[in-house]
Amino acid sequence: MTVKLPVYNLSGEVVRHLEASDDVFAVPFNEAVVHQAMLRQRANARQGTVDTKTRGDVHASGRKLYKQKGTGNARAGSRKSPVRRGGGVVFGPHPRDFSQAMPKKMRRLAIRCLLSAKAGSGSLKVVEELSLAEARAREMTAVLKALGIESSALIATDNVQDKVVRSARNLSGVKTTPANLLNVLDLLKYDALLMTESAARQVESLWGAAREAEDASL
Repeated sequence: MTVKLPVYNLSGEVVRHLEASDDVFAVPFNEAVVHQAMLRQRANARQGTVDTKTRGDVHASGRKLYKQKGTGNARAGSRKSPVRRGGGVVFGPHPRDFSQAMPKKMRRLAIRCLLSAKAGSGSLKVVEELSLAEARAREMTAVLKALGIESSALIATDNVQDKVVRSARNLSGVKTTPANLLNVLDLLKYDALLMTESAARQVESLWGAAREAEDASL
């Protein structure tokens, strides 16, 4: 089965329709899988290098500060005590690995769910190609305006296109990425998804049923 996606030119006019796989652009939304994939990606981005010193790690004298009785002060041990300034930290964070595992099929399903949601809501715009005359922000702004994209946008191309990257890098709320690096967080963060026709075909080959069957046979 296929789903027809309108293909626009840079003037915002529909020039034809692209027959795309419904197993990529017409998948029922699975909120649980998308949420888990989002949590996994955020967790895997954490470095986990924060560290605090316990009282055993603090470099200070271990002698008792003053005698136990007769001073009128509370009983005190060494300067390493957590209740004193410069002392150790109680139950503080230490280096750890925050990474989470997730089956490949579930990761791919999350991507397909979000691509399908964009296509179903009209937030996915497919253009013939992004051939800009100059690498200027005003060129990209004109393209986005012609396509009716007024909010944040994620621009995906089949490979890194220098003019596209340079013309979009100073625009607030706009990000460029190669199609093979599309991820859950970016698809959730940006309202609109602008793809070239070749990028859409690359997405189909990466996350479509044919790729699933190929991986299952390995």
